[in-house]
Amino acid sequence: MKRYGIRITLPEGDPMRAPHLLGEGWEQYRWYDSAEARDRAYEQMQNPPPYYRRGDVLSQVLEKVEG
Repeated sequence: MKRYGIRITLPEGDPMRAPHLLGEGWEQYRWYDSAEARDRAYEQMQNPPPYYRRGDVLSQVLEKVEG
């Protein structure tokens, strides 16, 4: 069965990449059963969470993957 995912990393220079925090190689995957479900989640992840303050910037790099 083919899986459809989203790879989440941090951009270069992000303070959370510091060794005592998440580190340079931090990444996370979210997997979905269909490309359509993955694409919907990808679009939703482009928007900042509702609890962010006005002016806060979402600091993540999203990449669609298949596995």
